Amino acid sequence: MPEADSATPKQFQPDIPVAQAPFYVKGANSYDWGMQNRLSRIFRPETGRTVMLAFDHGYFQGPTTGLERVDLTIVPIAPYADALMLTRGILRAAIPSSAQNGLVLRASGGPSILKELSNELLAMDVEDAVRLGACAVAVQVYVGGEFETQTVHNLTKLVDAALRYGLPVLGVTAVGRDLVRDARYLGLATRICAELGAQVVKTYYCEADFDQVTAGCPVPIVMAGGKKLEELAALRMADQAIAEGAAGVDMGRNIFQSDSPTGMIQAVRRIVHDRWTPEDAYELYRSIRSGAVGGGE
Repeated sequence: MPEADSATPKQFQPDIPVAQAPFYVKGANSYDWGMQNRLSRIFRPETGRTVMLAFDHGYFQGPTTGLERVDLTIVPIAPYADALMLTRGILRAAIPSSAQNGLVLRASGGPSILKELSNELLAMDVEDAVRLGACAVAVQVYVGGEFETQTVHNLTKLVDAALRYGLPVLGVTAVGRDLVRDARYLGLATRICAELGAQVVKTYYCEADFDQVTAGCPVPIVMAGGKKLEELAALRMADQAIAEGAAGVDMGRNIFQSDSPTGMIQAVRRIVHDRWTPEDAYELYRSIRSGAVGGGE
């Protein structure tokens, strides 16, 4: 028999209101618990921002320079990232199951670099993403591309499927070689992704009016690193993106193609989370590259 409830007066404390703090991720206050929890594993609660390490390039261009051996180049620096953006194949084959990162899994694909890239379809079942412990799934959206409508439908189908599991969707704005990466285009593409249900949007930085792009998007924007830049230039771009409203960065080539990936990812972390200046972060990168300081924080 269960014991009788204690006769001690209960402590309901009706004079203290129940705490109902708003959720810190932009646009996410009305999401259910599971989706908010997954977002909190991508965006650090202390800052509301993320350093995402992207190495999903092989899904359309094969063994990219710097990603020939993910086990040797990415696994050692993965602990410095808040989240990893990758394919399920690489996750299963190369990433230790003890990894503590948030996982963003590539869910679209189809054509290789030998074909029209916008001709993508969904390439992963949401149930497999849940099975793998994903915090979000990512889909490429080619606004202005030849197969624009098809990729927009990929996004909406993925959002519908992922909502059943409380799984966020990252809409990636893909910019074709004939499209201009300016605020007008990026504002159009990011807003479409958010309007159609993406909980996070990844897009490129533009030097003019990027703050208008982030302001016009009702969900967090994560800046794509894009092509390889000189290290200080990449750090300055990350700093400007954060200053102008980005909720983090998703860098790949500017980290794993650096001559010191460990130094570069730690420098990016300092900018995103601690708001170091690009120059101070660059000095940290140089110190780690030269061996003057260790790779840990």
